[in-house]
Amino acid sequence: MNDARVRLRYLRQTISLLFPGPGEARPYSLLPHPLVPRRLAPRAWWHPYGKVMVPSGEDTIETYLSQALGVPVRVVFHVRPARRANRKPILEAHGPGGPVAFVKIGDTVRTHELITNEARALTTLAGFPLKTVVPPTVLHHGSWHGLAVLALSPLPVPDRTARLRRGAIPRDLLTEAVREISTVCEEKYASHGDFCPWNIARGPDGRLLVWDWERFATGVPLGFDALHHFFQSALRRMKPAVAARACLAQALPILAPFGLSAAEARLTAVHYLIALAERHAADGHEPLGPPARWLNPVVDAQEVLV
Repeated sequence: MNDARVRLRYLRQTISLLFPGPGEARPYSLLPHPLVPRRLAPRAWWHPYGKVMVPSGEDTIETYLSQALGVPVRVVFHVRPARRANRKPILEAHGPGGPVAFVKIGDTVRTHELITNEARALTTLAGFPLKTVVPPTVLHHGSWHGLAVLALSPLPVPDRTARLRRGAIPRDLLTEAVREISTVCEEKYASHGDFCPWNIARGPDGRLLVWDWERFATGVPLGFDALHHFFQSALRRMKPAVAARACLAQALPILAPFGLSAAEARLTAVHYLIALAERHAADGHEPLGPPARWLNPVVDAQEVLV
């Protein structure tokens, strides 16, 4: 089954879950194309291609969000990738004046836990005077029909053209962001947990916009976020085993700005790679393949450090 077909099957399940009906069906459009489905939005006259009919009614996620956010909203569905750990319904809530919230729905035990952790993390961050990092704000955290619902303020993310024009995020900005995140809790380091290129963007004021705080944790070795950013970037152009070796080889230049020695940096990199494999195992998903292929050759060579 191809990617588009699996995405659309999951979308149909999501519509049934969030718009149980009964109610008059309203037209939506798959964008940019039914063969490349990425978003399902309320249909406009200028949308090409066919319609997807979505039920309305008094008991839908739209009516719930309208009450929770205090404005009438229509939602845009993100059509989720076919194979992804902890996949969950993601919505954009639009009010009369434009986007009002980015909404995550916890429809499994695991995604419920992650959403709850993100709400807790963002509430904690809201109490700190951050200078470099800009996280979203929790607008609503509640439950609807047994589903966890987390509505977050939309961040002013530049479009793709603007990101390309601005170029790569400066290294010193990434370093300051990692340092600031790591010091928000007294006496122990904190970690964003998924500090990868697609979860960050340089904001209009030069600060770093950071979203997806589901994996936020404390008591994490200093530098995990910096290593994660490097490793996930490397995976875009390398096989997992090569990226893991590169992560270890580059550990010192990556972690030196945080005051780690060469030995400390290598040990931290090994622990990071092991922690990532353990996360994948807990999720029941191996996006990098079996650890025996990409992790063990690196770790076994560093056994004296571990």
